[in-house]
Amino acid sequence: MGQMDAGMKNELFREEEMDDDDESPSERQIVVGICAMTKKSKSKPMTQILERLCKFDYIDVVIFPEEVILEEPVEKWPLCDCLISFHSKGFPLDKAVEYAKLRNPLLINDLNMQYFIQDRREVYRILQEEGIDLPRYAVLNRDPDNPEECNLVEGEDQVEVNGEVFHKPFVEKPVCAEDHNVYIYYPTSAGGGSQRLFRKIGSRSSVYSPESSVRKTGSYIYEEFMPTDGTDVKVYTVGPDYAHAEARKSPALDGKVERDSEGKEIRYPVMLTAMEKLVARKVCLAFKQTVCGFDLLRANGHSFVCDVNGFSFVKNSMKYYDDCAKVLGNMVMRELAPQLHIPWSIPMEAEDIPIVPTTSGTMMELRCVIAIIRHGDRTPKQKMKMEVRHPLFFELFEKYGGYKTGKLKLKKPKQLQEVLDIARLLLVELGQHTDCEIEEKKSKLEQLKTVLEMESSLNDNQYGHFSGINRKVQLTYLRNGKPKASSEEEDSKKDGPSLLLVLKWGGELTPAGRVQAEELGRAFRCMYPGGQAGNRRSLGCDSPIDFGDYAGFPGCGLLRLHSTYRHDLKIYASDEGRVQMTAAAFAKGLLALEGELTPILVQMVKSANMNGLLDSDSDSLTDCQQKVKARLHEIMQKDQDFTEQDYQKLAPTGSPSLVNSMKVIENPVKTCDKVYALIQSLTSQIRKRLEDPKSADLQLYHSETLELMLQRWSKLERDFRMKNGRYDISKIPDIYDCIKYDLQHNASLDLEDTRELFRLSRALADIVIPQEYGINRAEKLDIAQAYCVPLMKKIQLDLQRTHEDEAVNKLHPLYSRGVMSPGRHVRTRLYFTSESHVHSLLSIFRYGGLLNEEKDQQWKQAMDYLSAVTELNYMTQIVIMLYEDNNKDPSSEERFHVELHFSPGVKGCEDEETIPLGFGFRPASSENEDKKPNQGSLEDLSQDEPDQALQVSDPINIQRRSPMIRNRKTGSMEVLSETSPTHSAKGCTSHRLFISCSRQSPEIKPASGLELLSMPAVKRFSVSYARHPTNGFEGCSMVPSIYPLETLHNSLSLKQVDEFLNSVCESNSEVQAKTMKALSGLFASQSQISLYSPQQPLSSSGSEASLRPPSQPLWHGSIPSSAVSSAGPSSPITESSGLNFSFSE
Repeated sequence: MGQMDAGMKNELFREEEMDDDDESPSERQIVVGICAMTKKSKSKPMTQILERLCKFDYIDVVIFPEEVILEEPVEKWPLCDCLISFHSKGFPLDKAVEYAKLRNPLLINDLNMQYFIQDRREVYRILQEEGIDLPRYAVLNRDPDNPEECNLVEGEDQVEVNGEVFHKPFVEKPVCAEDHNVYIYYPTSAGGGSQRLFRKIGSRSSVYSPESSVRKTGSYIYEEFMPTDGTDVKVYTVGPDYAHAEARKSPALDGKVERDSEGKEIRYPVMLTAMEKLVARKVCLAFKQTVCGFDLLRANGHSFVCDVNGFSFVKNSMKYYDDCAKVLGNMVMRELAPQLHIPWSIPMEAEDIPIVPTTSGTMMELRCVIAIIRHGDRTPKQKMKMEVRHPLFFELFEKYGGYKTGKLKLKKPKQLQEVLDIARLLLVELGQHTDCEIEEKKSKLEQLKTVLEMESSLNDNQYGHFSGINRKVQLTYLRNGKPKASSEEEDSKKDGPSLLLVLKWGGELTPAGRVQAEELGRAFRCMYPGGQAGNRRSLGCDSPIDFGDYAGFPGCGLLRLHSTYRHDLKIYASDEGRVQMTAAAFAKGLLALEGELTPILVQMVKSANMNGLLDSDSDSLTDCQQKVKARLHEIMQKDQDFTEQDYQKLAPTGSPSLVNSMKVIENPVKTCDKVYALIQSLTSQIRKRLEDPKSADLQLYHSETLELMLQRWSKLERDFRMKNGRYDISKIPDIYDCIKYDLQHNASLDLEDTRELFRLSRALADIVIPQEYGINRAEKLDIAQAYCVPLMKKIQLDLQRTHEDEAVNKLHPLYSRGVMSPGRHVRTRLYFTSESHVHSLLSIFRYGGLLNEEKDQQWKQAMDYLSAVTELNYMTQIVIMLYEDNNKDPSSEERFHVELHFSPGVKGCEDEETIPLGFGFRPASSENEDKKPNQGSLEDLSQDEPDQALQVSDPINIQRRSPMIRNRKTGSMEVLSETSPTHSAKGCTSHRLFISCSRQSPEIKPASGLELLSMPAVKRFSVSYARHPTNGFEGCSMVPSIYPLETLHNSLSLKQVDEFLNSVCESNSEVQAKTMKALSGLFASQSQISLYSPQQPLSSSGSEASLRPPSQPLWHGSIPSSAVSSAGPSSPITESSGLNFSFSE
C-alpha cells in the first residue's frame, strides 16, 4: 500500500517536472548493489525482496556476480550508491571492505562489524557493553600448541572456568561463530550425557550422546543453560524500528526438525514484548547491521540474547517480504534522494487493517487443563532403617548442613560413596574386636554396603547410568536416641543423641512405566480442541501444519495449539527420579517428541521440590497419621473374624471396596499367617532355582537377578513377622508391591501359589493403604490437608489466572495466516507426584464438602463409583478442566465452568471381573445439545474457529454462523455422542472414550433408567495386555492398559470450585503458613521454575490474586481473555515511542 502511494507521488512529481523543463535528462536512478555469495544473493527470500524493492521508481538493483567478487579486483566491481553486502562461507570480506573504502556507498550492513560477528567472544562483549541480558558465561581460551594449560577444572556435575562455576546443565559453544557444534551437558540426576547441536542435516538438528565430559581441545564459551520450555525465538530486524519474531522448537529438545508438507521448518510468528523490541533495537544499532538476525531465549520471565547472526531474512513470509522491501526502500530513498536531488517525500503509512472480529457462536472455549498424575510402573521400593552413633556419621551430617533442619538427604554419587566408605570402615573395625563402642548391627551394615555397591554395578544397564536417581540415604537427628518401636529393641538402649539412617533403593520407573506414561501423554491430546481429528480439509483450513506431520491423527489439535505457541504448558514433578521420568515420558507422548528422555526432562519438567508442592516427607507423619496407624495395627492384630463392630471401626464410610476386602480376609491374623507361609514357600522356591545351574544366572525383568529377587523377598520374610510373633502391618503394602511386580514382569518363572499370595496381600493392602490416609471422614480430611494444601492453592491460582490476560506467548495475528484462531490460548498445568498426594487430593474432593450427595444426583453417582475403586494404581489421574462460555456476561457465574474427571490408572493383573464401571467421559461441552440449538460439542472445537476479538465496549452486530454440518467418517477418531432415550437427572450424554461393554458393575445401580451405551468411540489406548514393542527397551514385557477417564462432575461453576478450595485451605491454619512459604518459594526460585515466555512468575495480577481477601470474587469485573487476546500493535512497523503495548512488563 505504502509503496503504491510512494510510486504514485513520484509519478506526479515527475510529470510536474517534465512540464517545467522538457529538455532535462531523465532522473538519475539510485543503484543498490548486492554483494554476496550466489547461494545468498539468489536465494528465494532475497529474490522476493529485491523484486519488491525494484518497484520503487528510482531504485535499480545490481547483483554482483560471484566470479567477479572472487576473481576480479575491486576496481572492476560494478558501481553502486548503496551496498548490501554480507559475509557467508567463502566470502572475501576483506575485498568488500576495500571496495567500500574505494567507492564509499551507503552501507546497509556495516562491513567491519562483520568480523566481530564471526567471533562469539566479541558478540558477547558487545552485548554486555550495551547492557543486554545474556546468560551467565565464561570464556575458556586454549593455546592450540599446548591445550593442557588452561583454567578448566572439570567435576562430575560442574565445570569451573577461570574460577567461575557452572553446574550442569550448561552449554559449551565454540568461540568461532561459524562452528555450529554447540554441546549441552546434562546432570547425572537427569541421566547425564550431552546433546550435540549442529547445522540442520535433513530432519535432524541435534543428537543425544552418552558422553558427559567436556571437549579437551579448542576454545569455548561456557554458559548457564536457560530453561525455555523447549522453544527458541528467532528475531529478524530491518532497521532499529522493525522486528519480526518467529518461534520454533528448540533444537536441543529431541533434535527432530519439524517440517511442513513442503519440507520447510515449521515456525510460528510470535509477538515481541516492549522490552524485547528495545533489545532488537539495541542489537541492530550496536552491531550496525540494518538487516540482522539474533536468537532470544525466554526463560524465568526474562529474555536473554544468546546469539547474533548478522544478515538474515525470514523465510516464506509474504508479509515480511513486503515489510522488508518497504523499510529498506524508504531507508535508501530517505538517505540518498536529497543528495541526488531526487524529489521524494516519505510516504505516510496507511494503517494496516486490523483483523475483523468474528464470534465463535455458543461454543465453549477450553481455557485450562490441570491434571494430577501418579507416576508409572516401578521396581519395588525397598528400605532399611538403622540407628547410628558413630562420630563419622555425625561428621557427615554436619558436613552437608544437616543441623539446620535436623534432616539430611544424600543422593549424589559422591555423597553415597562417603556413606559406603564409612560402612566399610566400621565393618573392618567390627571384624577386629567384637565388644567395642561400635554397636551398629553387623547385618544392617552389611546390607548398607551391599546395596550401595550392588547399585553401582547395575549402573551400566540402567537407563544410561542413573547413578544418583535410584537410591538415597536419609539421616534424621534424634535428640534422645530412637524411641523404642518394638520389643526386639528393648534390650539395647543407649542414652544421648543418635542419627536414624534410612536407606532407600529400588522404586525406579520400569520400561513398562515409560511406555504407560508416553501412551497416556498421547491419549491426553484428545481432550484438546480438535483432538478428535476429523477431515479438516473441508473446513478450508490451509495451515501448513494440517498437512504436515500432524495431519489427520488424533490429538493434532493440541499439537497445533502447542506448535503455534497458543499453549502455555508447565510440567511439575516431585524430586523423585521415577516421578520425573514419568513426567518426561508423558511430555514426549503429549508433544510427539522423539528420542531420549534426558533432554526432555531437563527442558520441560520443573522440579517442584523444596516447597512441599508435590513432595511429602513420608517419615515425618502427622500426629493424626500416627494415631490412625496405631488403630489400624490394633484392629488388624486381632486373631478372630471381623465383627460387626470391626466393620464400623475400620470402614465407617461403608465403602464397598473396603467391605469386600474385609469379607475376603475374615480373620486378619489367620490371613497374615497364610501370607507369611506363602512368602516362605516363595523364598524356598527361589533358593531351589538358584541351586539349579540351568537357571542360576537367569536374567529377570529390568536386569534383576534371582539373587537380588531372593534378597528382596527374604528381607520381607524377616521383617513381616516380628520376634514376638506379631505381624508388622506396615509391611503389607511392600508385600503387595513385590508380588504385583513379579506377577506382571517375572511370570515366566512360573513359581507356585503366586496368584494366591497376590489375592490375599491385595485384600490386605486394599484395607491398609487407603486407611493409612485416615479411617473416618474427619481424619481423611485432616491428613489430606497436611499433604495437599500447597497443591490446592496452586490449583486455585491456575484456575484464576486463566481469565486474566497475561503476556504469554501470543501469536502475532497479522502474520498468522492459516491459524484460524490466533487468540485461542489454553493453559495446561501437569503435576506428577506419588501415591500419597493422589490419595489426599481425592479425599479432599470426596470429603471436603464440594457438593451435597443428597441433592446432586451426578455427584452421588461419582461418590459411589469412587468408593468402589479399590486401588489408585500407577498413572492414576485427577483432571480439572475449565471452560469459558463467551456468550455469557463476563461477571456472571455461568461464564466459567469447571469439570472434574478421574481415572484409577493402570489395570491390575486380575481386574477384569471386579472393576466398577463409571459413567464414561462426558465433557459438558456436549451436555446441553437439546437445550441450545447451536451448541458446539467437543468435536466442533476442532474447527479451530477464530476467537471473539470484540472490544467489550462497542457492541458489534454479528451474524451467527450456522452450525457446520460435518460428515462423520467412519473410523475417524471422533467422540461420538449418543443420548440415551430416557434422560436421567441431567440428561447425560455419555462420551465413552473407549470401547466398553455395557456391563453393569454390581456395586453401582444405574440411575433412573440411565443406560450405559457402548459406542464405537475413540479408542483411548491401543495397548492392551499385548506384547508392546517397547521402544528399544530391554525385553518385551506386558504393558497393561490404562482405565479411561470417568467424569465425576461436569457442571460446576468456577465460583463454586474457588470457594470450595478457599474453605478447604483456610480450615487448616497451621498448614497455611507453610503453604504461602511454599508458593512464594515456588515463584521465587527462578533456577527451579522456568516460566514460559516473558510472563513473569506470578505477574502482578497473579500475586494480587493470591493475597486478595476471599470476599471479593476473582472473576469480579475481569475482562474475558478472548476480548483482549489479540492485543498488540496493529502495525508491525512502529515507532518505539508511539505505542502503548498491552504487556505487563
